[in-house]
Amino acid sequence: MDKKIRDLLNDQINKEFYSAYLYLDIANFYSAKGLDGFANWFEIQAKEEQSHAMLFYQFLHNNDQLVELEAIGKPDKTFSTLSDPLEAALEHEKYVTSLINNIYAAAQKAKDFRTVQFLDWFVKEQGEEEKNANDLITKMELFGSDPKGLYMLNSELQGRVYSDPSLVL
Repeated sequence: MDKKIRDLLNDQINKEFYSAYLYLDIANFYSAKGLDGFANWFEIQAKEEQSHAMLFYQFLHNNDQLVELEAIGKPDKTFSTLSDPLEAALEHEKYVTSLINNIYAAAQKAKDFRTVQFLDWFVKEQGEEEKNANDLITKMELFGSDPKGLYMLNSELQGRVYSDPSLVL
C-alpha cells in the first residue's frame, strides 16, 4: 500500500473517533436540555462513528499496514439553540464526506483498487449521513418551535436503535 494512502487511512481513524466525541458532546447537550430522544439519536450516531473507525483499523490490519493512533481532539463547538447542534452535525458530515472523497481520489490515482473498493461503502454511507442530518434540520424547522411538535420529534428520535455497519460489509 502506498504510504500516502496508509497515512490518510490512519488519519481517518482519528477523524472517525473525533466524530464519535463530537456526537457524544451533542448528546450531552440535548440530555442537559431534557431531550432524551435527541440525546439517544446522537449516542447511536457516536456508536456508528466508532464502528467506522474500527472498519478502517481492521482494513489496515488486513492489509499488513501499521495502525498509528493519535490523540483525539476535544470537540470545540458551543451550542446556544436546539438547532445549533443539528447544523454542526450536518457541517461535520460534509467535512467527513470531503475526507472520504480525498482518500478515494488518492487511492484511484495510486491504482489501489482494494482501497477504492473498501471506500465504496463509505461513499454511499456519507450520502446517507448527510441526508439524515439534513432531515433532522428540516424536522426541527417544521416542528421544533411548537412544544407538542418538539415532544413528538423527541419521541420519534428515542426509537432509534444501533445497527452494526460491519454486518453490512
